[in-house]
Order: sequence, then C-alpha cells, then structure tokens
Amino acid sequence: MDGSVRVWSDGEFLDVPDDRDGMFQFETESLLSSHSHSSGTPPGRSSHGIPTFRKAGKGVFSAMKLGKVRSSKDNHKKGDDPAILETDDLDRKAMRLGGGLDPDTISLASVTAVTTNVSNKRSKPDIKMEPGAGRPVDYQISVTVIEARQLVGLNMDPVVCVEIGEEKKYTSMKESTNCPYYNEYFVFDFHVPPDVMFDKILKLSVIHSKNLLRSGTLVGNFKLDVGTVYSQPEHQFYHKWAMLSDPDDITAGCKGYIKCDIAVVGKGDNIKTPHKASETDEDDIEGNLLLPEGIPSERQWARFYVRIYRAEGLPKMNTSIMANVKKAFIGENRDLVDPYVQVQFAGQKGKTSVQKSSYEPIWNEQIIFTEMFPPLCKRVKVQIRDSDKVNDVAIGTHFIDLRKISNDGDKGFLPTLGPAWVNMYGSTRNYTLMDEHQDLNEGLGEGVSFRARLLISVAVEILDTTSSEIMSSTEVQVEPVSNISESATGKVEEFFLFGSFLEATMIDRKIGDKPINFEVTIGNYGNQIDGVSKPVAGRKKKKDGVGESDEEESELIQNSSDEEAEDDGDLVSVSTSPPMKPVITDRNYFHLPYFEKKPCIYIKSWWQDQRRRLYNSNVMDKIADKLEEGLNDVQEIIKTEKAFPERRLRGVLEELSTGCSRFVTLANKDQNLAGRTKLDQERLKSCMREMESMGQQAKTIRSQVKRNTVRDKLKLALNFLQRLRFLAEEPQHSIPDVFIWMMSNNKRIAYARIPSKDILYSIVDEERGKDCGKVKAVFLRLPGKKGFGPAGWTVQAKLEMYLWLGLNKQRKDFLSGLPSGFEENKAVKGTGLQAVPPISLVYNMKQVFQLRAHMYQARSLFAADSSGLSDPFARVFFSTHSQVTEVLSETLCPTWDQLLVFDNVELYGEATELRDDPPIIVIEIYDQDTVGKAEFIGRTFAKPLSKMVDEHYGPPRFPPQLEYYQIYRGNCPAGELLAAFELLQIGPAGRTELPPIDGPTDVDRGPILPVPLGIRPVLSRYRIEVLFWGLRDLKRINLAQVDRPRVDIECAGKGIQSALIQNYKKNPNFSTLVKWFEVDLPENELLHPPLNIRVVDCRAFGRYTLVGSHAVTSLRKFIYTSPDKRANNWAHTARLANGYMALINGTSRSRPYSRPISHSSGDIVVNMDSEPNIKKIETVVKLDATSDAVVKIDVNEDEKEKEKKKKKKKKGEEVEEEEPDESMLDWWSKYFASIETMMETLRAQEAAWAEAEEREDMEIAAENAEIKGDDSHVKGTKPKEKTKSKTSKDKKKNHGSDGTEKKVPKPRVDELMVYNKELESEFDHFEDWLHTFNLYRGKAVDDDDHNMVDDDRIVGRFKGSLCMYKLPLSDEITREAGFDPNMGMFQSIPHNDPINVLVRVYVVRATDLHPADINGKADPYIVIKLGKSEIKDKENYISKQLNPVFGKSFDIEATFPMESMLTVSVYDWDLVGTDDLIGETKIDLENRYYSKHRATCGIASNYSLHGYNVWRDPQKPTQLLAKLCKEGKLDGPHYSPGGKVKVSNRIFLGPTEIEDENGLKKQTEEHLALTVLKHWEELPRVGCKLVPEHVETRPLLNLDKPGIEQGRIEMWVDMFPMDGPAPGPAIDISPRKPKKYELRVIIWNTDEVILEDDDYFTGEKSSDIFVRGWLKGQQEDKQDTDVHYHSLTGEGNFNWRFVFPFDYLMAEEKIVISKKESLFSWDETEYKIPARLTLQVWDADHFSADDFLGAIELDLNRFPRGAKTAKQCSIDMVLNEQELPTISIFKQKRVKGWWPFVARDENDELELTGKVEAELHLLTAEEAEKNPVGLGRKEPDPLEKPNRPDTSLMWFMNPLKSIRYFIWHNYRWLILKTLALLLLLLLLGLFLYSIPGYLVKKLLGA
Repeated sequence: MDGSVRVWSDGEFLDVPDDRDGMFQFETESLLSSHSHSSGTPPGRSSHGIPTFRKAGKGVFSAMKLGKVRSSKDNHKKGDDPAILETDDLDRKAMRLGGGLDPDTISLASVTAVTTNVSNKRSKPDIKMEPGAGRPVDYQISVTVIEARQLVGLNMDPVVCVEIGEEKKYTSMKESTNCPYYNEYFVFDFHVPPDVMFDKILKLSVIHSKNLLRSGTLVGNFKLDVGTVYSQPEHQFYHKWAMLSDPDDITAGCKGYIKCDIAVVGKGDNIKTPHKASETDEDDIEGNLLLPEGIPSERQWARFYVRIYRAEGLPKMNTSIMANVKKAFIGENRDLVDPYVQVQFAGQKGKTSVQKSSYEPIWNEQIIFTEMFPPLCKRVKVQIRDSDKVNDVAIGTHFIDLRKISNDGDKGFLPTLGPAWVNMYGSTRNYTLMDEHQDLNEGLGEGVSFRARLLISVAVEILDTTSSEIMSSTEVQVEPVSNISESATGKVEEFFLFGSFLEATMIDRKIGDKPINFEVTIGNYGNQIDGVSKPVAGRKKKKDGVGESDEEESELIQNSSDEEAEDDGDLVSVSTSPPMKPVITDRNYFHLPYFEKKPCIYIKSWWQDQRRRLYNSNVMDKIADKLEEGLNDVQEIIKTEKAFPERRLRGVLEELSTGCSRFVTLANKDQNLAGRTKLDQERLKSCMREMESMGQQAKTIRSQVKRNTVRDKLKLALNFLQRLRFLAEEPQHSIPDVFIWMMSNNKRIAYARIPSKDILYSIVDEERGKDCGKVKAVFLRLPGKKGFGPAGWTVQAKLEMYLWLGLNKQRKDFLSGLPSGFEENKAVKGTGLQAVPPISLVYNMKQVFQLRAHMYQARSLFAADSSGLSDPFARVFFSTHSQVTEVLSETLCPTWDQLLVFDNVELYGEATELRDDPPIIVIEIYDQDTVGKAEFIGRTFAKPLSKMVDEHYGPPRFPPQLEYYQIYRGNCPAGELLAAFELLQIGPAGRTELPPIDGPTDVDRGPILPVPLGIRPVLSRYRIEVLFWGLRDLKRINLAQVDRPRVDIECAGKGIQSALIQNYKKNPNFSTLVKWFEVDLPENELLHPPLNIRVVDCRAFGRYTLVGSHAVTSLRKFIYTSPDKRANNWAHTARLANGYMALINGTSRSRPYSRPISHSSGDIVVNMDSEPNIKKIETVVKLDATSDAVVKIDVNEDEKEKEKKKKKKKKGEEVEEEEPDESMLDWWSKYFASIETMMETLRAQEAAWAEAEEREDMEIAAENAEIKGDDSHVKGTKPKEKTKSKTSKDKKKNHGSDGTEKKVPKPRVDELMVYNKELESEFDHFEDWLHTFNLYRGKAVDDDDHNMVDDDRIVGRFKGSLCMYKLPLSDEITREAGFDPNMGMFQSIPHNDPINVLVRVYVVRATDLHPADINGKADPYIVIKLGKSEIKDKENYISKQLNPVFGKSFDIEATFPMESMLTVSVYDWDLVGTDDLIGETKIDLENRYYSKHRATCGIASNYSLHGYNVWRDPQKPTQLLAKLCKEGKLDGPHYSPGGKVKVSNRIFLGPTEIEDENGLKKQTEEHLALTVLKHWEELPRVGCKLVPEHVETRPLLNLDKPGIEQGRIEMWVDMFPMDGPAPGPAIDISPRKPKKYELRVIIWNTDEVILEDDDYFTGEKSSDIFVRGWLKGQQEDKQDTDVHYHSLTGEGNFNWRFVFPFDYLMAEEKIVISKKESLFSWDETEYKIPARLTLQVWDADHFSADDFLGAIELDLNRFPRGAKTAKQCSIDMVLNEQELPTISIFKQKRVKGWWPFVARDENDELELTGKVEAELHLLTAEEAEKNPVGLGRKEPDPLEKPNRPDTSLMWFMNPLKSIRYFIWHNYRWLILKTLALLLLLLLLGLFLYSIPGYLVKKLLGA
C-alpha cells in the first residue's frame, strides 16, 4: 500500500484518507457514509494521558465515554460506515477486491442510520489527570464468629482470635467444649489505600485456655487476604466454615472448623445481607467451606520458593559527604547502599542477607514459605531495602500477583516465574534525608522514576505431608542457591529509542520564567542528573554492557565492537532537549517556541531481548481496545435509543473472534528464544487456549444476539474485555518504562511515564506498540502526592511527542511515522554517515488554518461558589493559541452560544495528515470570581473536524454536529460540554474562500458571534407545565430563617415563578398548584437544556436571597405521552411482563394465570383461589388486554398437600407436626413463614434465571432465520412466546415433581411481604406523580467519588412535578369529561391543604449494628422523631446486643405538610455520658401518603376478622375498591353471585365466605374485593401495584461514617387520616417470650468406659467413673452423678437424675439465658444459644485433677435415636450423624436409649470411649410443677440405689480397711518419702537454729 492509505493499527474505524485513490471500491457508494472521515481521526496520532498501569482489567481509558453522538440533518440518505477493523493484510486485499460487507460489521454510524457520527476514541481523547491509586479510602470489615466445631483437643476452653493486619480482637471463652457457640460480631475500621487494604491478612485462630496470665496454646488458624473477601460476590462470605490448620505441624491435617461471616465494605458499597432467617443451619460443613469459588475444598500444603539472584542499577541511599569523610580517613571508596531483599507472603516475612555497599549486589539466596495451596493470599511483595543503623528504608517494591503466574484450569500450571528481571520504580533517584515520595518506593502510587532491577524466580512444590522427612513447621527459611548463567534471562541486544518534541504548550506559569528542557530516560540510560551510581569495583568491560553503563559515552564506545563503531560513527546518546525560555500564551499558561525547529532525542540501551512477551501483550491489548471501543458504541446506541444496537454488537463480536484467531496464528510462531522461562511457555499455551475459546464463544454469542438479548450479551462481552485485559498483563518484565521529565534549572518538575510496550516497534502491525511511530499528546503531571487534589488538576505541560523504540538493527524506518515535510538536522560529527539520527527536524512546509470552536452550552457543572452556583466561562487552547468565552453569572448550565474563531493558526506537516489528524484541543472551564483569580472547574479534550482547501464545505462532513464532551475535574466528572470544532485550511486566496460566518454580531452582546445556523440545534415550541406542591426542610440562610419563599423555574431563557408562600412555618405548601410557560427547545431530546429550579426568600424592602437551587439535567422522564398511546403500549408490555414474571416468580405468589375457560363479552376473568401461597404454576398463558381470558388454578393446593403427606407416611418417616392451632399462631409465625418464603423466592429466581438462559439457548438453536427488526412487534413476538411458555411449563412440572418429595409441607400460615430493602426502592421512591428535588447550596466538595451526594449541601427539598409537551396538543385530552383547564395535565391530584394523620411505626428488629462500646457490643434503644414530637424508648434498651429484637409499635400524631419526615434512629445507651447515635433512617411520609401505590396501610394477603391476621385498615376491602374505582373513573365494582366481581372489563373470581370468632360462616364480598386490590396493577390506565402488608429493611446510616451501613432495621409504617374512621389497636408484635421447660435426664448405666488407672496391688486397670452433664453452659448448670468406684469392666451403675430448667424460643430453636457478663456489668445480658445437651464421662481422682474420658453432645432438635442395647450402640452414631434419622425431644417428649461417648486419640481420630444409657424427658414448666422430682436419687419420686459390685462399695462398708487398701497400696512410697523428707527438714531446721549460738561461743572462745 502506498503512503496515502494508512491502516488503523489500533482498532479505529477504517479511515479512507483519500477516496480519489479508488483503492476501496465498495459495492455501494453509501458505505462511505456521511461521516466516514470525521469518525475520529487518522492513524498518525493517538492521544494518551499519563500512562498508568492497568488495574484490574480497566484500561487507562476505563471511563471513556467513547461513542458520543452527533446528530446530523441527513435522514436515512446515507447508509453505512465500514467498521471493519483490519486484522491482517488478507482482509485488506479482500476488501480491495470489493468483497461485500457483512452487514454486521457495520459501525455505529451506519447503524444509527439517522443522525450520528461516531465520535470515537480519537475525536474524544479521554485523559485522566489525577492519579487514582495510592489515596486512602474508608473500609469497614465486619466479622461474625458464629461457632466452632470438631476442634481437636481434650476438654478445651476455646477462644477465637480475629486478627487483621496489626489489630486483634477476641471472643469470650467457652468452657470445656469442642464445639463452642459464640455468635459474636467484630468490626474493624480502616482508612488506607485500596492496595494496602487488600493485601492485609485476615487471620482467624482458635486458642485453647487463654486467660489474663497466660497466652494459651494455638489449636489452629486460617488466613486469607482481605482482597479475596472483597472479590467475592457482594464482597462477603456468609455463614461459611473456615478450616483450621496448625502452622507448627503441617502433617496434622484439619484442626477444626469455625463458622463465620466476613464482609468488607468500602465507601459506597452496600452489602446485601442474606436475610437472617431462623437458623436451621447448613450443617453440611464440607459443602460450605470458606473458600472462593473454584478452589478445591481439600487444600494441600506447598512450599513457595522465591529465589533472589542479584540486582542492578541501585540508587545512592546515603549522602556523599559522609563517604568523602570516610574516604579521607580510611582511604577506601565504597558504594553508598547496603541492600537486602525482603519478601512478604501470607502474613510472613523473609529476608536475604545484607550485601554491604554494593550498587550491584549478588545474593543467590532463596526464601521458602510453607503455606496451603492454592493460597488465599494473592500477592507476594518483594522489596529491596537499604539496611541502615537507624531505620531501613525501601528502595523499590514489586508485587507478584499469583493469579498471573499460574493457571488453575485442568490444563493449568502451578505458580512459576522467571528467572526474570523485574523493574522497580519509585521516587526520583537523588538521595535526600527526607524523601517526600518515599511512599512510591513502598509500592503505593505510580513510580516516577526507575529505581533498580532485580533478578528473581518463583517456584512452588506441593508437599506430600505423609512422608516422614518433611519439616513440619511453617517458619520461613532462607537458603543459598547456585548462580544462574548470564544467558538464562535472554540474549542482550542493543535497543534504540528515538523521540521528537513537536510542540510543548500549556506550561504552568509558575515555572514559566526560567529556561526549560525535557529529559527522556529508559532505565538508567539517558539519566544525566542522578542516573547511574557507578560501582567502585572496576567493572569487567563486557562487550554487551549488561551492567548498565554510565552515560559517559566514552565507556560505551570502548565497549562497542569494531563493526558497531563503523555503523554508527561515534554515536553519542542525546537524552535532553536544549533549554529554552517559554513564551506567554495567556495568563495561566506558557509555551515553548519550537516553531519550525523540532528538537529530537535518541538513546542507545542494552536489554535482554524479551520482545516476544511485549508483542503478545500488544496483540491482546489491541484486540481489547477494539472490543472496548465497540462495546462503548453499543452502550451509546442503547443509551440514546438508536436503532439496531444488536447489529453493532454482532459486528463487535465478529471482530473479536477474528482478532482471537489472528492472535493464535501470530503467537504460534514464537521462536525458541534464549531465556524463555517455564512461565513464558505455559502462559503462551494458556493464552492461546483462552483466546481460541474466547473466539469460539464470541462466534456462538454473535449468533445469539437478538434485539431483546442485547443487554445480557453485552454483559458477557464485557466479561471478555476483562479477561483480555487480564491476559494482556505480562508478569515478567523486560524493557523498563520510558520517563519524560520536564526540567527547570536542573530540577525535576513534572513527568510522564510511558510503558515501553506502547512504543515498541515490530514489523507485524498487530504486534507494534499502539503509540510506536505516532505523534501523541502527552500530559506531564506532578510526581507522587503532589499530584493529588487541586495541584494535580493543573496541566504542568502538554507535549506533542513522537516516540520509537526498537532493536538497533531495525532502526532504518524510525522516522517513518513523523508528519512529513521535514529536513533532518544532524550533529556535524565524524564521517557524516547517513546512519546518525537527527538532533532536530526542520519543517519547511507549514499550513495556515482557522479553527472555529462552536461553544454552545455546558451542563451539570461543578458548583464552585458558596451560593451553590458558578459563574462559568470556558478557555479553549489549540496549539499555541487560547481564547475565552464570555462569563455567564450564577448558573451551572451556561448556554454560551458563542463561536470562537482562531485565525492564522500555523500547523506543520503534510496537508493530508493534518486533515486526518489535527492536534488535540483542550477546553478548560473556570469559575470567575470578583476578587482573586478564576477557579478551575474542569477540563475536557476534543479533536476538530478538518477541511482542506480543495474540499467542499458541505454534507456529509460539514457543518459539524454538536457533541457532548465529559468534563473532568481530577478523576471526577464535573459536567458536560456541548460543542463542535472545525479546522479550516486557509488557501492562497486568503479567508475569502472560507464558508462565511453568517451570524449577525449580537447587538446586546457586543462583538460576540453566535453559533451559526447549520450547527445550532433546530428548535420547536414546547409548553412546560409545573406543579408547585410545597417546600420542605429549608435550612437557615445566614442564620435567618426562611419565611416567605418562592420558586423560580427557568429553562432556555424562559421561566415562571410560583406563588409566594406567605408563612413558611405555618404552611409550606403553595396556594396555586399548576402554572405553565412556553419555550423553544431543540427537537433532539438529547440536546434539551437543563431546567433550573431556584428557591429564593423574599425579605423586606424587595430584597431576595437565594436559598438553594436544583438543575434537572434530563427532562425526558417528564415528557407527556398521550394515554391512548400509553394504553397500547401498556397492553404490549403487560403481556410481556406478565409472561416473564410468571416464569421468574414461579414459586412466589405471583400472578397465577392459567388457560382460558370461558369467553364473556370481551372481559378478562381472573380467579384467585383462597390459597395464597401457590407454590407451583402449572400453566402459563399470555394475557392480552384485548383478548379475554379466565384464569383458574388447576390442582387445588390442599389436595396436593394431602398427597404429599401420604407419600411421607409411606416412606416410613415420622408423621409431620400437626397443623398449628390458630390460637398458637401469632404475628411472629407469620413473619418467620414469610422470611422462609422470601428465601425460597430468591432461590427460585436464581433457578429461573438459569432456566431462562437454557431456554434461550434452545430457542436460538431452533431458530434459523432471525425475525427482522422492522416487522411490527406483535407479529414477531407472538409465536416465540408460545414456545417459551411451553418449555417453561414442562420444566416447572418436572421441578415440581422433584420438589414435592423433598419439601416438607409448610403448615399454612398467612404471610406478609418481607422486603430486604427499603419500600421506596421497590416502588420507585413513591414519585408516581409527586417528585422531590433536592436543593443545593454551597461549594461542592471534592470527593474521590462524586456519586456520593453531598448531604451537607442539601438545604431543603422542593416538591412538585413537571410535564412538557410539544404544541399544539391534540384536543381529545382537553375534551375529556371533568377536565379542569386550570390543572392542565395534572388532573385528579389531591388538594394540598394541611391534613392530620395518625402515624403508627412498628419496629421489628435491628441486625448487624455497628458496635458502640469498648466491649464490641452495644446497648441499643429506639428514638423516633417526627416534626416536633420525639419518642425516646430509653428505658427499654436491650443490653449488649448487636441484633436486638425490639418488637414495638409507636403512635405519633402529625400534620402534613409541616411534619412529614420521619426519622427512626437507634442509639446506644450509656450509663455515664451522652448516648451515641449508632445509625438512623429517614422516611418521607408525605410521598407515601399521597402515592397511588397507597402506602398508608399495606394490603394483607387474606381478609380475616380475628386472630393473628386481623384486617388492620379501618376501611374494608370493599370500601377501598369502591373508592379506587371512583377515583380512577372506572366502571364497577359489580358483584355477582357465584363469587364474581367485575371491574372495568375484567372479571375476578374468589371465595365468598368468612368465619367470625365463634366459627360461624357468613357471606361476604370482602374476599372478592381483596382479590381485585391484589391485582390492581393489571387494570388498564389506572392500574398500579398496591403496597402489600410488609416489613421493610432499611439501612442505618451515620453522618460520621458517610456511605457505610451501620446496621439495618426491619420495620413498617401505617398512616391513618384523622378525619377518617379510627383504626383499631396496634398489632402486638412484642418479642415472643421464651417458654419455660424442664429437661430431666436420668443416667441409668454406662458401659465399656475406657479404664484409666492401674491398680498397685493387682496391676489391673480400673476407672472411678462419674458422668457430668449440662445444657446451658458448664458454669451455669453443670451437674455430676456420684462416683462408681473401681469399675474393672467400664460398667457403671448410677440411677441418677439431672434436672435442667430452661427458657426456650420455639421459633428460633434457641435457649435464652440472661446473665451478667462480668462482676462489673451493670445489668444482665440476654444470650441465645442452641439447645444442646452435653454429657461427659470422667475418671475421678482424689488427689489430682479428674481425667476426662469422653463426651457426647445432643442437639435437642435433631439427635440420633438412642440404640436399644449397649451392643447396638456404636461410634457410627456420631460419625454418620447426617445420614441417620434424627428425632427432636420437643416432639418426642420422652426418649430412652444408649449413646456413645467419644474423644480424640493422639492422631486426632475420634474413638469410642464409653457408652451411656440415659433417658431424656421434656416437660413444660406447668407439667413439671404438677409432678416434681428430686435431683440425684432424692425425693420426690426417688430412684432406687444402683446395684454396684463390692470393689466399688468398699469405701462405705469398711472405711479403715479401704483407707489402708486405697491409700497404703497406692501411695505407700509417697508416704514413706514424705516422712523421710520431713525428718531431713527437721534436722536442717535444728541445725540452722543452733548454729548462731554455737558460733558465738566458738568466737568468744567460751
């Protein structure tokens, strides 16, 4: 191809630079669509922000709003724009041959067929100015330790320790149990950067018998990193079992399990807690292990070897002053750094030795970690540190991501890496004592300079823990390893880097006064200030210069061989541009006058040749870029609702699959290069497999894309994008990144970092870096933390830069990508060989252009003034010119409507190239302040559409269309700009040839040109009606209260004012409800200007104060559609929705449609059975509003239940619990049943989604021809739906039949809806006709994430609504009966006079409260505020509970509108000091009250007159129905006999009888009416879902911790107008009182108890057996039998009775105990523990501690039936507990049998240690009182004495004999020894006593 046609190397649209070439002869001319040229820009340039490493699959351009739309005038005239992206030459040839285009590869431009041009990555370069990483964020980690099981050890007292990073928290200690139950909740708060957070290790350990004095012994621990939790769905593990292992003994196996919940919440994440249902626990431990998806449950131990060989290029880490002093004294010169390497992994650290003073240290050591595999810690941190006497500092850090160096697939490989060099980046290299960028060296944030490179490798070996010679500890070990050869990491090659600075503009004015130069470095090459620290030891002169030699070029030249010298002449690297003084551009920025002469740099450097790695990366990155761009297009089409997004998506998938296959062919030719590591080979294999399968999947998905599946398929394609980005990241580095520094006065000011792979040259197009040999815009920014915040928003400098990097041997075409028209200017040197690169380029061709910037308007700008508004103006920079628009005051949505003309812009380069690739335009928006300088609001980038002299100015390309450009402030969006830019060449004839600027200069606005007609949007007349309802919660303005507010509405220069509110305090509602105004708006809805709402307060003397403002950015949702349209539409959507809903909610009580039965006069009949829980849908039929259908349920549910029961009985199981008695049921029964249903519904939904997907695949297979999009909907969709419903029906049937056997039928309880979110989110915030607009005031806060609303800026709320429509309006609306012209479109809305309401708030419970006290608990109570009334329920606080059950209702009388915001808060009670707020939730009652969804009192599922489900509403269903029909002007309701009611054209069926309290049946119509109410949303025109009886779950928030949930509260609110009938008393929802029970356990006998003691006398083994038991806890109520002494066979006879009274909650299956936590507790705390009876068998010792022999724990709800005889009793009863049938003592009441005692032996295996015959008898407290019994064998009802053999009774018969027997025999040696010792002591004592006197005598010589 000749030079005139250039191909996108980067996934741009095919650009046809010159259609006169005739090279592309497409079949249809129209393919060169209207915008094929403007679709962005040509190949020569790409714009690029600061390169950052790609994080987690998001590109540097992750937030690119690519495909913005331009609308143009030509409708349907032009066809399609080819979007075939070149993948290789073959395709190109094929296209040249005129092969027809596949309609699916056509780009956005054609697809949208009407009005778009694709603006593409190139027309909207998206450049992020501020670094995202490294800035601290809030995190909250909550861990609930529920219980532990199967802990290994005898009779232990376990404590669980939760440790995250440095912080530790402990649970309480549970005594003497191997399965403790804790249910304790811990919260850790962190404020750290994300990387630091996710690398922290979370460790759970169980410690045995820890107390104040000793630290206890570790049983086992479990660790994972926080990142693993965060990457889980919903960022959490819920109710999972963590498997413990012993770090000191890896051969030991599992040490037990802890059941826990772990959740990590970042700011703005909301965690959906799975609803805490009654815990019928998932006791299947193996199936619920705490491991991420895809990790095997059996993890093995493995050794991780990190080998550290050597490092190069270290910086100085010490000042040279000291060195010189040393040199003077000692006379030796040393390297100024003492490096060692530290490796951190899974919470452990290992260090190599320190290599004293060496810039090129050699370690050759390996660090070995022993850890479970696969590990739950993702990253290994490798850090070179400098050892120092005071403190060690990091020199550089590298993270190895284990996911990137391994693959867990079936053809995967274990983690492996290298040996390979890793490059480390960090702060600049000059050494200062206080390095301000030290964080960068720790690996936080983007490094701004090369620090060193390190040669490492990683290997993993799986251990066989059974072998004996294994080290069993997990301590980190360090061992030496052998050196590796030079060539192991690849052959060293000479690389050549060339760069040219074409333009340097936008230099910050702070540095504009001194000369400036630029320095380019790669590694240490090119770095002249602080680059190479030369090692002192004279380096061996290696020809290949592996040691990075100094820039003193002489050395290089000496190194270079003769041939090189001949080729290159004396090639000296030139790495800096000459210093130059900047010239002023405007008052903020300067530029360098590079006019004709462009400086160049070039550097030679030597690296291991590992280009293949980068090439593969580049190929994948390009496929990913192409895909990303295509997907952005598709999203844009969907967003702007253009036609045929599915076609574009198919094209994108097609491109993806060709790209993938192309990768496979390219990667296949991977030669066997030197230095290919195992990882290179494995990665290549796995990448090829992945790409191949991705290509296949893309093909399959492409064939499945339909109009209705576009969104789902788009999601799948986005997954591809993430996978591609992940694959493209190369874990083994090769060539370091290139840094460009701007220097002033030899100081480094600002930098840009460019990944070397982006500019790497390859002969193959796809492998070439995306910016290699192209001009790209580079923005320089401040290093490190300086770049955070406002400082980082200013551009330090903008360069237009050309870069090329490649092997020196491929150097010949390094200039080929430059804009042509230059002469090379070489340094005059040597023999003048051609090979020397130029030091500057001189351009002698220049073109003169005129740039026209059509600045139309901006919207949603950042509020920069304290009034909450801004005074914006825009400054446009192009090349070295800049201009500003006028300042518009007090607005966030300025419409400048202004044309800026830049005359005589000189650009260098060839005409065609400038046409296709004009330079970038920078637009900055500022806020003008009266004093001081303008404040920066944000910036955006654009590329103009260019026209050369010889081109015609006219369609399709001109005039250009207005486009939206996203404005960024740092990384946060700060608004959008609507503008168009065109660049017109000025020919020899001067400006006369340019299209005239026809706009009259505005008389009012002086010489300001408006945007010309062809470009500004076409307007038409609209009327906007405004409903003014009222103002709420207005805050004080400057300390004065708002008294007489008014609302001003403005849109496009026109507007209207509301009536004045005379006294805001008395009545904040408006007197006039509806007003309207007319305005001219663009036809294109997307260009509609925002509508501004402002509230002003009218003060005395005609003064006005702005209270707050709100901008409605999109008026779309307020556009009026006429009801006839809506009705048709409704029929269609209803049909679809119902069909689908019926499939989805197969199990919920959703619409039970069924097959038609009768046809009456066009009516539709809906039948409800009396049974509300229809658990199964037999048939699904579509309902059409126009057809008629009767709906009935096939099989009656009750019959099914009976059948199920029969089946159950046949299976020989227990008979299920009998139907509950009505009197036993209470509100809580209903609540728990509903939660159960909710969980089932959720599960069913998941199943249904899966099913829907399956079905879709089946359909696709079946469908050959695709239904054409332009057929009418109905034709297309009907047949398909029928098939759909069929398949679903069959499936459901199968499901049903599976389900029926397994499911235990639930007793029938009436239910309510439990929403696991706020009611508002379910019902669209109740804004069905009344909308709430928040009013803002004050400067916006710069927050990292702007999606958080700044609550502090909200100064009040305006309630009202808008309605806009095109004029003239059709008459039929206004002619409707009862049309009130004053109300316009807002007919039939209620009046807004004050109204008195009784508000009844029910608070059920709170869950997961944030702990407020030091002990990690809280003492919560409820506070309710509404207007001035406040209810504090302080005396009923619940002690030490984070999941309190309140069960209370509160009544408050309120007057709307004055008091309409209800606040429910949970406070923490404190004995001293003020109580702390835990969290609160606010509910707008007014919107609920007036909503059509009728949220005043939920509609129950059944109507009953008494009992737990009594009807709550003062109005009966019949009255409600009549009222609704009247309001909606519906015909009806007409009741007719036979249980029918007719409303509008629908007939509903239902039961007609009701029982009163006395059980008498009465006739009633209420059930019928209720049926209609429950199906109200199905009525045409007025139908909407009515709020059912419900409980909503609301998050509790706290202003101190914005955005992070502090817990959740379950509640609901009823409201009753005071003028209506009075409601009944509130429902009693007080918490269930636990029922008192007594458990009597008789221990009859034991058998086969193991024998512990040896008899001295006879040597035989015996045991002194007793049995201990407890129910609530060992301390509270343990009871022991007497001792059966000297049992020789392990048989013991007791006949001993334990009596355990306890309080039990049936619904939750928990025992309730109240006790003081400690001596210092103020009050008792209530605990709920599982009902488990523990029996233990012990061996009694008289003089030492008793020995524990064995235990059994029986869960009273499910325990195995006891064996009939001791023989049948075996250890299997414990081991296979899951398989055996279980019984519940609460149903059986009395059980007798044998149970095994077990304990663990030395090998941690369970062994049988005895058997016990026991009888359990459960009585209620009343029954127990009637027949009391005694403890032990006491009265009343005593048990007889056991019949024990002699040996055991000796004690009592003959005490002396037995004393002699026991004591003398057992302890005679002990006694004799003791006596001897006593005698000795006595002698010693006497000696000491007498010696002083004796001595005195001797001394005095007496």
